[in-house]
Amino acid sequence: MNDFVTRFLDTAAERPGEVAVIDPDGRTTTFGALRRLALEAGAGLRAEGLEPGDGVLFAVRNSATAIGLFLGALQAGAVLVSADTAVGPELVSARLRAYRPRWLLAESLFYTTSVVGPARTFCRRRGWPVPDLRQPIGDRGIRHVHIGRRLPGVPRSALALKDLLGRAPLAAPLAAPERDPDAPALIVFTSGTTERPKGVVHSLRSLTAAVTMLGGHLPFAPGDVMHADGIMAGLPALLGGARLSLPKPSAPPGRFARDLAERRVTHAYGVPVHLAEVFGVLPRWPGHVRHLVMGSAPAAPAVLRQALAAVPGGQVLSIYAMTEAIPLAVARAEDKLAHIERGLPGDLLGTPSPGVTARIAGDGELLVSAPSACLGYLGAPPLTELATGDLARLDADGRIVLTGRKKDMLIRGAYNIYPGLYEPSIALLAGVREAALVGTPDPVTEDESVVLAVVADSDDVDPARLVRRLRKELPELIDAEAVPDRIVVLPELPRSGRSRKLDRGRLRELITASRP
Repeated sequence: MNDFVTRFLDTAAERPGEVAVIDPDGRTTTFGALRRLALEAGAGLRAEGLEPGDGVLFAVRNSATAIGLFLGALQAGAVLVSADTAVGPELVSARLRAYRPRWLLAESLFYTTSVVGPARTFCRRRGWPVPDLRQPIGDRGIRHVHIGRRLPGVPRSALALKDLLGRAPLAAPLAAPERDPDAPALIVFTSGTTERPKGVVHSLRSLTAAVTMLGGHLPFAPGDVMHADGIMAGLPALLGGARLSLPKPSAPPGRFARDLAERRVTHAYGVPVHLAEVFGVLPRWPGHVRHLVMGSAPAAPAVLRQALAAVPGGQVLSIYAMTEAIPLAVARAEDKLAHIERGLPGDLLGTPSPGVTARIAGDGELLVSAPSACLGYLGAPPLTELATGDLARLDADGRIVLTGRKKDMLIRGAYNIYPGLYEPSIALLAGVREAALVGTPDPVTEDESVVLAVVADSDDVDPARLVRRLRKELPELIDAEAVPDRIVVLPELPRSGRSRKLDRGRLRELITASRP
């Protein structure tokens, strides 16, 4: 199988002197140097005793070093386990109990913030996401490799990356062990409780399919520059001989805008909420930006319009994907807007990607199968079809239209209300930038009271007047069963996670606390 690791090594060998990666701090790494790092890391891990199938907990922030180690560990036959840098110690411990790695690759700073109390408190109070590695540090069965100079908290037995890279002579790609392309290669924990962590298990075959499918939607050529946060999002660019530009984590909109110009970006990726902030700073992007990709969360109509205005004549795509399968469908921004403006219900997700099969279950849930689909969940039987948790329908052209999330369903009397069916249309109304429907318990009827939270599209909008106008307009726009019992105007909607998705639970808490 010509997997994506082998394809990268071949591509890098053809252009060793060209820049492959621009780190968040602006440092550059050539294809030749990145290839050498991957090969030396893989050879070093094998020389130190890593065996195919060994779990490797990976706690390295996005950088050329992270990409090289990611590729090298996979080439050596490791099963990489992503260390989520934003969850608390209890959840980290639960995840490590579910899958105990034999190796830990981590930046020295993460050891310090895990062990040294004041350092950990300092980072957490400032909102700096750092993983808690106290459990793996205390596990004597784990082999440690630290990146960076030795800091307090780094185990005495830990091997420095520079020493690992010198442990074995540079190995040719063919010297790497043959690995089963359908065996586990990457585990990413997405959700779940401390009792039942939910780990998504991918194979080398599914990851290769994901990278290939992304590249098919967004072709790259030498000279292109992709500005994206994340290894998987950036790999299609590297395989195409293009340059990957990594943004600074949590960078302010102005910094993102400067990077577009200074790094001569041609392709950019971002989540809608962050991109909206960038549009506020830079409404019209440099002419060399030809492609803009939005993912991870629904985009409000106002954001879609801003995106099209920012890249006039360019391509603006919205990708529907899950950790379990990337990508599932793609829609043009123009088509999404046209769908909403025609008054059609739901959010247009687009045409299924090549190889993706979509069907609708009896309860309305979207079920998919895809070459990029994961093997399944850690500790669970293999999957033959993926239940997305999304409610959807297929239109006359075979496109997927999202109508809501199963877990977001509200119950009012005998009616089931799916917020995603109505929110895009409400967000089109004058004076409204964003809209979200949530349910709060009614202490009398024990039904759910339906509450509409909106964000005004400017500071000049009078909240009381906006609420009165919505009261008049909504009965003619949405089903009578979905007309809200209460409307609140908020300065912003609460969001969570790296993708900054709407946090409905937090929104429900805010609304309940503010109940008159």
